[in-house]
Amino acid sequence: MTHATTLPLHMRRDRFDPVPELGALRERPGLTKVRTPMGLEPWLVTRWADVREVLGDPARFSNAFVAPMQQGRSPEEVARMRAGNLLAQDPPEHTRLRRLLTGEFTGRRMRRLEPRVQAIVDEHLDAMEQKGPPADLVADFALPVPSLVICELLGVPYEERREFQERSGRLLDVSLPLPERLAASDELRSYMARLVAGQQADPGEELLGMLIREHGTEVTTDELIGIANLLLIAGHETTSNMLGLGTLALLHHPDQLALVRDDPEAVGPAIEELLRWLSIVHSGTFKIVTEDTEIAGTPIPKGDTVMLSLPAANRDPELLDRPEELDVRRGALGHVAFGHGVHHCLGAPLARMEMRTAFPALFRRFPTLQVASDEEHFRSFNAIFGMESLPVAW
Repeated sequence: MTHATTLPLHMRRDRFDPVPELGALRERPGLTKVRTPMGLEPWLVTRWADVREVLGDPARFSNAFVAPMQQGRSPEEVARMRAGNLLAQDPPEHTRLRRLLTGEFTGRRMRRLEPRVQAIVDEHLDAMEQKGPPADLVADFALPVPSLVICELLGVPYEERREFQERSGRLLDVSLPLPERLAASDELRSYMARLVAGQQADPGEELLGMLIREHGTEVTTDELIGIANLLLIAGHETTSNMLGLGTLALLHHPDQLALVRDDPEAVGPAIEELLRWLSIVHSGTFKIVTEDTEIAGTPIPKGDTVMLSLPAANRDPELLDRPEELDVRRGALGHVAFGHGVHHCLGAPLARMEMRTAFPALFRRFPTLQVASDEEHFRSFNAIFGMESLPVAW
């Protein structure tokens, strides 16, 4: 089977930056249709205010989009695949499911988790130090730290991480043929079904066990599988790529790296700026328009599809001055790296806490950290932008 070799416009980057064509679209009046690798032709929304409008109105812009990888399956199969996946639900179903999970991602819960996250970070830094340079920051630090955190939070055996990481990587790789990505999706669901069955037989103290013990009559088995699948993929794919890509960005801005390393008060704003500037999630979910409407003066008929460019929106001059510059001193809120509205990322407090812990610890442990190769291996064809590897020395 052949791999796709041309990136769709919304995924194109020039190293850290969205390509100039996306900025040009943002400055042009109205909206433009684009073509995706799956043959869809959605309207591409690039301006910050328009992106927030779409994300803030689930009644007009529904998440009930049936992806091409689900087409051709029976309605019952599609319903099972979508069950529990918060990104595929609209209110009130989305509201019901999210309410069951919100308590696990509060600030208070994150503060209780923080010592364990710090210990996980320190353990991986110890291992890097003992092994000595060079190291692959992705394989040795950026990927295993959030993977272990989400495994412990959910109750997933960490020793099985390579299995689910390989499958989630195939699922999110848009260069792969659709049947291969579909097979990865089915394998992940089968893996989660076994895990959920084990927890139903003997609920543990982790999130899955808690859901079964406290809300067993409110959620179906398919919903438990979908919830666990989404949290596991999102919980390690996003934060790990922020840690790898964010480290490279700061190594290219040593004065800003020093702030993150030396000033505890600077870390929070720096995380927000890195989230905005890197915008590792290219687009989020496709939206189905539920009624004839318009965006930016462009009429959009009912039934059409809308896609968002989060990197273009987060570089919009309407959001802040000098949007193309990385400046960790400003830490402006209002970016859409975590989405907006009812689908604002449930795990955002966890991701922020992990980054707030990991970045300063890494730079304090290795104050002479530097990139050890001239080659940069960006993960371009993945639905979540990041680094394939990042050789470093100190």
